[in-house]
Amino acid sequence: MQLTQPHISSLLAQCKQGDQRAQLKVYDLYYKAMYNTARRIVHDAAEAEDIMQEAFLKAFSKLDSFREDSSFGSWLKRIVVNHSIRAYHQQIKMQKVAYEHVEHEVMTHHQRVVLEKNEVTAAKVKRVLSALNSLKENYRLSLTLHLIEGYDYEEVSTIMEISYANCRTMISRAKEKLRKILTNEYQ
Repeated sequence: MQLTQPHISSLLAQCKQGDQRAQLKVYDLYYKAMYNTARRIVHDAAEAEDIMQEAFLKAFSKLDSFREDSSFGSWLKRIVVNHSIRAYHQQIKMQKVAYEHVEHEVMTHHQRVVLEKNEVTAAKVKRVLSALNSLKENYRLSLTLHLIEGYDYEEVSTIMEISYANCRTMISRAKEKLRKILTNEYQ
């Protein structure tokens, strides 16, 4: 479903007036994508759900600060990513990072249907995701933000609180490490 700018704008205007039905509609439109974004960063379903809920609460409470120079979805995604990074760093600081050997799905329903028809492609996707998850955390996080979430180098460096040059180097090294892992699998 393609959202038109007037449609989301009218929903957001209603949200600003405190219309809970409009908030629910906005939530329904974006919650799956925001949950998946948080899940890819924190690797924990319950934590990702909490982050998503907090992000929506913050977005609705700060809706007056939303400037329509970008889409609402990208503004909300930025909130989710920032909350996710903060939660991830908190996990590391508290040494409560639980490493689960759970397959992380980063696919939409349509992608799953297509992959079910082509098992070879599904196996390749699983190998790439497995290889991605085997990288060091900073490599995995930077590649996820850059390649999957679509942030550019400057945005990734801001989110990860590192220099632009360090960000480019880290992503380059992460890509090279991912290539080596995948190349070794096929030999």
